[in-house]
Amino acid sequence: MELIELVKQPLLFRKKFQVAGKKIWVLDQQGNIVLFVKQKAFKLREDIRVYSDESMTNEMLHIQARQIIDFSAAYDVVDSQKGEKVGALARKGLKSMIRDEWQVLDVNDQPVATIQEDTTLLALLRRFVTNLVPQTFVFTANGKEVAQLKQHFNPFIKKADLSVNGVEGTGLDPRLALAGAVLLMAIEGRQG
Repeated sequence: MELIELVKQPLLFRKKFQVAGKKIWVLDQQGNIVLFVKQKAFKLREDIRVYSDESMTNEMLHIQARQIIDFSAAYDVVDSQKGEKVGALARKGLKSMIRDEWQVLDVNDQPVATIQEDTTLLALLRRFVTNLVPQTFVFTANGKEVAQLKQHFNPFIKKADLSVNGVEGTGLDPRLALAGAVLLMAIEGRQG
């Protein structure tokens, strides 16, 4: 199945605790592994690869930070199959200290969507009281919600559901929604 079509169905992300590097399994509604994500450990620039399965022989997406250390980090997203840049994701530095917020950029680095943590109150609760409150991230394009990543409470395995609906005509490439979910699973939550 082509990556764009795959993203249009509900997906479940699972990440188990690991000391070095990160591995994320992406499952379909029937529990089948449809993508496997590996974040390389001990890299100066974040380097995340999305594969078609755990054998890691068929790379689908490559997500890499533009700079080594950047408070408002930007990550380029490349479709590995086509060898073309899909767009980028840029963290809103100061805003993300209180409530996580990202800009989704097209191939020309023009904003096409935002990704934002559910509410400021819950974000503050997560940062200063307990990180056991699950996060929800809303993807908005052209003023409407087009995707959502909703985390489930589980202290041992990080789980979240991604649903992408209505991206047609918004300028948001579904592969960027997938890349956004991957980044949120791999990177966010460190502030707790």
